Amino acid sequence: MQREVILTGIGGQGVQLAAKTLAMAATAEGRQVMMSSHYGGEMRGGQTEASVVVADRGLRAVPILETAWSAMVMHGRYWPGVAPRLRQDGVAVVNTTIAPDITAGPGGIVGIAAGDIAGEIGAPMAAGFVLLGAYATATGIVGTDSLVEAMRELVPPYRTQHIAANEAAIRAGADATPASHPAWSEVAA
Repeated sequence: MQREVILTGIGGQGVQLAAKTLAMAATAEGRQVMMSSHYGGEMRGGQTEASVVVADRGLRAVPILETAWSAMVMHGRYWPGVAPRLRQDGVAVVNTTIAPDITAGPGGIVGIAAGDIAGEIGAPMAAGFVLLGAYATATGIVGTDSLVEAMRELVPPYRTQHIAANEAAIRAGADATPASHPAWSEVAA
């Protein structure tokens, strides 16, 4: 079985780092993973998107996705391009701090006020990690501890002062979200 996720937002929101963290966590849990990043020439403020495909055995799709089982939406600006690609049985985990108007889509919607939660824990720049923790818990695609370990590996030596805040953000997102759309259910196709 494989699951696809499209991560989208605006450059600077941590979408690419969240995608890489998810991919590394899934690999650490013994799954096969492919990842692709897509972004414009802008470093900040432009569209950024990543695709991650996670499988329990042989992958069947390249990470450039026409359709996907799930999405992680940091900002509503690019939702119109993602929504038609989300399958009916899928789920979108949405940052309602910035995208409160996304309340319906082709699949289920899990809203999480990632920006507000990040601010409340004193890590306003870690909203992407809050949303990643929420996504992982809602879907069960990877465990929270695996995300934390992957994030620790990805943080460069000159940014280690952010590790504690990033971990708190991942765990806060996970704690704020119920399991609702299991990725690895035997019923799911």
